[in-house]
Amino acid sequence: MVGLAAVLDDVEAESAVLDALVAQLPERAWALVTPSPGWSIAHQIGHLAWTDAAVADAAAAANGDTAAFDALLGALRSGQTTIDGAAAKLATLPPAELLAAWREGRRRMAASLRGVAEGARLPWFGPPMAATSMATARIMETWAHGQDIADALGATREPTDRLRHIAHLAVRTRNFAFKANRLSPPEEEFRIELEGPAGESWSWGPEDAVEKVTGPAEDFCLLATRRRHRDELSVTAAGPNANQWLDIVQAFAGPPGEGRQPLAAAATGSTP
Repeated sequence: MVGLAAVLDDVEAESAVLDALVAQLPERAWALVTPSPGWSIAHQIGHLAWTDAAVADAAAAANGDTAAFDALLGALRSGQTTIDGAAAKLATLPPAELLAAWREGRRRMAASLRGVAEGARLPWFGPPMAATSMATARIMETWAHGQDIADALGATREPTDRLRHIAHLAVRTRNFAFKANRLSPPEEEFRIELEGPAGESWSWGPEDAVEKVTGPAEDFCLLATRRRHRDELSVTAAGPNANQWLDIVQAFAGPPGEGRQPLAAAATGSTP
């Protein structure tokens, strides 16, 4: 098992890649639309900044100081604040201020997670989470929203072994994906075999499992974060349940959403 310190190092490494992508953008470029409907580059960074700050508040709550997180949770439940609304509000900041807020938020988040008492769980908008699991989720979100920004800029990011965190999260949340789609999770385990960026093999599940998923790790992560349509990816399934999972897999909490159209269909306005 990877320890919290190593996962937090990977959070910052993933954040640094995205930071370098946006730090030198001219101000007008922050208004570029991304594949997430209604979200510009500024919205994407605003969302990351807001969520990192929320994680810091949750870490404080895990250590007994619940005031800030309770207030945030109350505002969300009452409709006074929404996740999209928070991103939109931060997106109105001048880009330099927004970038500084994101940098400070992720610094505070990392420091707060390091200070969580051993064995404590952070309250969250879904089930409570261990500090290491929360940090893993931050890698996933940073990479996924970074993909939206890279797509908006026509940029290409080199895949890294940090993808293993995202793949692991998707595998661990297999049953959640079925339940989120009002389906009964299969009783049997799957075998997942992915090829990492350097050609290494990453695997989960029993070797003799009847149902199996294989493919490049980057493709699997793009699918699990709903950043590409399955038809565009080289991820394959053997077995009906594994095949169904690839249609609904998600590495994130919350409702599954509609997912992405194939890029060619999205460009022409047609449906998949």
